[in-house]
Amino acid sequence: MQLCGVLTVLVMSLCTAHGLRCYSCVTTDPKSCTNIITCPAGLDRCSSVSALGVLTKTCISSNLCVSPISCCQGDLCNGAIPTGPSAVLLLVSSAIITLFI
Repeated sequence: MQLCGVLTVLVMSLCTAHGLRCYSCVTTDPKSCTNIITCPAGLDRCSSVSALGVLTKTCISSNLCVSPISCCQGDLCNGAIPTGPSAVLLLVSSAIITLFI
């Protein structure tokens, strides 16, 4: 059980060491938003806002998360589907839990 706790702490520290990553774009086609940026210090949420048919996604500070801006916390959470490292991390953590529990 201690090994599981150590692995959890290790995985969580690796995730936060690289900084938050968000999709970033200004587009009329949500499927074309594929640019990924690493958020600068102080910007701790990913955001999405749609106005007049234009979709904007970027990093934002949590204190600016007010309607109509939709905010979320976690790597690439402002995308339509989980992709890349976030999906792999979910699969690896599920496998570890299955093996040790």
